[in-house]
Amino acid sequence: MQTGPLNLITDVAGLKVGNAQDDTLKSGSTVLCADAPFTASVHVMGGAPGTRETDLLAPDKTVAAVDALILSGGSAFGLDACSGVMDALYADGRGYAVGDARVPLVPGAILFDLLNGGDKNWADNPYRSLGQEAYANASTSFALGSIGAGTGALTGREKGGLGSASMVIEGPSGPFTVGALVAANPVGSVTVPEGTHFWAAPFEIDSEFGGLGMGPGAQGHGLFQSHKLTPPDARGNTTIAIVATDAPLSKAQCHRMAVAAHDGIARAIVPAHSPFDGDLVFGVSTGHEKSASLDDMALFEIGQAAALCLSRAIARAVYEAKPAAGDVLPVWQSRTGV
Repeated sequence: MQTGPLNLITDVAGLKVGNAQDDTLKSGSTVLCADAPFTASVHVMGGAPGTRETDLLAPDKTVAAVDALILSGGSAFGLDACSGVMDALYADGRGYAVGDARVPLVPGAILFDLLNGGDKNWADNPYRSLGQEAYANASTSFALGSIGAGTGALTGREKGGLGSASMVIEGPSGPFTVGALVAANPVGSVTVPEGTHFWAAPFEIDSEFGGLGMGPGAQGHGLFQSHKLTPPDARGNTTIAIVATDAPLSKAQCHRMAVAAHDGIARAIVPAHSPFDGDLVFGVSTGHEKSASLDDMALFEIGQAAALCLSRAIARAVYEAKPAAGDVLPVWQSRTGV
């Protein structure tokens, strides 16, 4: 397996990612955008999602392309980051044309980080401003870990974070690039029972999250002891992600890619897709200008690559997390002594 040059979702041509966070708040927002609208769909498998405009992304709905996607902390408050990005896009003259009017289309999803030790006593909802700032920061290069939507993320055992990864695959009409972007904040654990090895270790490329391999504790009998479950009413959760490709996918094919990518969550987090998570994956294609159409075998390969990228991105999110004052969980690096 080979990564793209940056090993980020922005290895998919045309995409940019911006982040903004408030360290006192211990929360933030992340935007995925491009110079032109891109095809998108979504698939939800968690029992407690928080979303905006996701009905628009169903394959049978009229509009195929959107202007940006948002991942944000803040629970339902964080959905206001979409409004901030809408404002910025509108100022740039972007949006879906309806006669003389333009309406920027910005679906989004949130994770719950209201009980992570940050100061949430705001007078005004801060997420609209965080969305605007994230859009202004959009670039092909960005940091991972405790940044953007991953700033205050937690997993079952250590701090979560923002992760990304990419892969180049040879397809019948390719080559194609596939990438993933994730804010990992699950009920479950990203590391094996009583250890620091990642569940995603079999899919690691070039020691991108420590190169420790599987290690002890990864046997199936440990699955039910993968971590001490926090009572669901004491801390909310959710893993929200975007997988993207430059292959020319239709809206329905983007949905199928998002469905396949959920396997990446299940391979990297144990347990996954619980009633207390809002696990969600957006599927994106920037290849609408390519004339080639993809057959089912090519879509099969792209879906598998998306799942592998998402597993790796989840591990990278935890691997890159940084400590901060008031943290309620340690970072992976401190648990390993790295």
